[in-house]
Amino acid sequence: MVRFISFEGGDGSGKTTQVKLLERYLVSKGMACCSTREPGGTMLGRMLRKALLEVGKKEISSPAELFLYLADRAQHVQEVISPAFQQRTIVLCDRFSDSTLAYQGFGRGIDLNLLRRLNRLASCDIVPELTFLLDCPVEVGLSRIRKQVAAGRLSDASAGANTRKGQDRFEREEVEFHERVRQGFLELARSEPDRVCVVDALESIGQVHERIRKVVDAKMKEIP
Repeated sequence: MVRFISFEGGDGSGKTTQVKLLERYLVSKGMACCSTREPGGTMLGRMLRKALLEVGKKEISSPAELFLYLADRAQHVQEVISPAFQQRTIVLCDRFSDSTLAYQGFGRGIDLNLLRRLNRLASCDIVPELTFLLDCPVEVGLSRIRKQVAAGRLSDASAGANTRKGQDRFEREEVEFHERVRQGFLELARSEPDRVCVVDALESIGQVHERIRKVVDAKMKEIP
């Protein structure tokens, strides 16, 4: 029985939409399920998310950025994820520890072994049984974000008075940074093929959901 499913990918890959669709599907099948996200899955997390994404033109040092994400994860595990496990509720999480490796490791250049040790500490050794990596070219993902911002559909970005043109700090990074992050995610998927399922995020929302649903259905039928 899979109890923890994470969704990873670059900005604009469609993770949030797919989390909601899978939650709706699992609930329709009579399963106890909850969706959450990092950063921002707790009250403390929402404060940290605002600090991380809405600092305007101010720079955050890489170590400070890392520790803020780790603090969010530690509180998230204690307040949301572990209690859900105790209640036999399936957790769907929009980003988890793989994002730290991809963004702070491959993107920022922080040592991956150090990040893995810190991740284990912050997560109390909790690892998703199944991770969906929604992969698409960087230019496509960033284009989707720009369109959503223009249409006023990104509440987090548009809420930040100090953000430039409604974009958050990560969305304003250079394309090369996002390319490193994408390749980092793909490298993580290659290293753990039994856990990480790569999904082509260029397909339609319905097609992506169908692929995810089939994988989840198969995993739920496996005998532990």
